Formats: sequence, structure tokens, C-alpha cells
Amino acid sequence: MKERRRGSALEDAILDAAWVELDTHGYAGLTMEAVAVRAGTSRPVLARRWDTRAALAVAAIRRQVSRYPIEVEDRGDVRTELLELLERASERARASVAIFTLFATAYFGETGSSPQDLRDALIKGEADALAAIHERAVRRGEIDMQKLVPPVTTLLNDLFRHHAIMTFAPPSPELRQAWVDDVFLPLVQPAPRGLATQPKTNSP
Repeated sequence: MKERRRGSALEDAILDAAWVELDTHGYAGLTMEAVAVRAGTSRPVLARRWDTRAALAVAAIRRQVSRYPIEVEDRGDVRTELLELLERASERARASVAIFTLFATAYFGETGSSPQDLRDALIKGEADALAAIHERAVRRGEIDMQKLVPPVTTLLNDLFRHHAIMTFAPPSPELRQAWVDDVFLPLVQPAPRGLATQPKTNSP
């Protein structure tokens, strides 16, 4: 006799089934009934946890991306940490970016949510790994805090997100390295000693 699943085990089975349905049929073809059948449970069981298919889809995507954590430990070097962050983000994107992009348009039309609302729902409770890297780099003197202003603070995330949405694929290692070495770090690194305090003078 098959053991009856409860609690988190049942929820995980439902969310895994919802992800397969999304991957197979897209959001337009996602139904609560099909998810229930695939998960080996019933429609009312799903409805008690998620009142709409939009809520179920968001929960399924959240579970999928949570398998690819973005946290980066202190490596003692901002460049190393930034490249590791982008690599982890790429691993997550390989698993989810295409399905997320196809899902998003239908989701906005059905729920009236904005892209920011959806992003907030998907990353709810997740630590801001990029901000943590910035803070460590400022303490180590690798980044000038006065240069770390919007939109520079979100630049790497913005570049990554734009590339993933426009190409349905994560950026290559070479492109990630160029973003870090040729775009971001030159904007935030402290000025060489002796230059920062030299006032500008007008030519006679």
C-alpha cells in the first residue's frame, strides 16, 4: 500500500508536478487538475494551498530556483566573488529562464501584476548576495562607497537580467568577465592615491 504523503512532502510533490506541467505545456496549458493527477493527489488538496494557478506557478518556480542558491561566501577578493555570483546566477538561469519568460507574459495579463511584483514574489526571503559582496568590498577598500550609487549598485544584476530575457540563455563566461572587469569595477574602484585629492585647475 502506497504511503500517504502529508505536509512538506506532499507540497514538494505538487510543486515538482507543477514545474513539469509548466515545462511541458507552458503557463497557458497549466491546469490545477493536470497537476493534481501528476502529483497523485486531488484538486481540492491543491486549492487549500494555492487558490489560483498563478500562485501555484509562482510557488513551483520559486522551488526550482531555490535549488540554485546565489549566496557567495567571503573570498577576500571582490572580483572573485562577483564572478562566482554571476556563475551561480547562470546555473539558475539555465534551469529556469526560458520557462520563466514564457510564463511571465500570460501571468501579467491574468493577474494584473507588474514585472516588479513578480520578481518580488519569486525572490521573497532571499538574501541580496550582490549587496553583501559590495559591503565586503567597501570594508576591504576595493570599492569606493561614494561611487556605489544607483544605477551602479544594480548594474551587474540589470545586465544579467536583460541578457537572459532577450536571449533565453545565461551569458557566457567571457561576457560575465567583461561585465566585471571592463564595466563594473572601473566604475567603482577607488582612485589611485594622489589623484583623488588633486583639484581641477583651469588653464591660464
